Amino acid sequence: MSYVLAPGMQLVVASHNAGKVWEIKQLIAPFGLDAISAGELDLPEPEETETTFRGNAALKAVAAAKASGRPALADDSGLEVACLGGAPGIYSARWAGPQKDFAIAMRKVAEEVTQRHGWAAPGPRANFTCALCLAWPDGETELFEGRVDGVLVWPARGGQGFGYDPMFQPDGEDQTFGEMEPARKHSMSHRARAFELFRAEKLAGLAVAGESSASATTGAGAYEGLAAAAANLSTADELATFIANLRGDLKDNPDSWKSADLDAYLKAIGSFIEDSPNLEVEPRWRLIAKALLAGSRRA
Repeated sequence: MSYVLAPGMQLVVASHNAGKVWEIKQLIAPFGLDAISAGELDLPEPEETETTFRGNAALKAVAAAKASGRPALADDSGLEVACLGGAPGIYSARWAGPQKDFAIAMRKVAEEVTQRHGWAAPGPRANFTCALCLAWPDGETELFEGRVDGVLVWPARGGQGFGYDPMFQPDGEDQTFGEMEPARKHSMSHRARAFELFRAEKLAGLAVAGESSASATTGAGAYEGLAAAAANLSTADELATFIANLRGDLKDNPDSWKSADLDAYLKAIGSFIEDSPNLEVEPRWRLIAKALLAGSRRA
């Protein structure tokens, strides 16, 4: 049996990753679909025990659908480096350590390649793969897979995106995903290609209400995007881009800022530091970003 999606439906995004949740929300919003994350529903994260992207995507989607009683969308994605036998692959996030610090993960990839093979231009071949799974509460699943090929660069370049984006340069481009404007990256990324297959199969009959970019730059949408970036950035370049975007938010959405002057802004940052436990485990760039963002919205 093939189930049908309809406007007004709420999908569970089977992820606790703020960046991934925000990106999927932007993709489905124009079709009249809403999304709530597994984290917002306090759903546990299942252990990823499968050996493929498709297997882990299905595992996560089915777990979220059964636990919530709603359709769930999950992806499993990662970087595969040819000369490393496809590593880090399904372990891409684990290479970033318990704090998901992708500065560490990118350095590890570069060191592994250099130690085993050296590093010669134009860089080792690599690809990003994304498996997207739609699951229903009865356990039925539908799978869609996208891939983008390219080479790795080192040192990493750019402050856009997240994860391994700053060290991946897709074929035919002279910029890394970390250097590209988000719209450019999203037009060719592995997740976008998987979503295009999902859209053609499951959303073809739904009217497009408008471009998601509008909601992403104003009001609550702007805050969600900034919060997703703050939760995922791992490098100084990404922090610099975040600060520029935060300044842009002040210009575009001044009424959303609760801190009307510098004194109030610093007070809000201080309150965030005082109220947040275990800050010492946060990667330093991410901690700075979260504090700056808290100052913008915290009363």
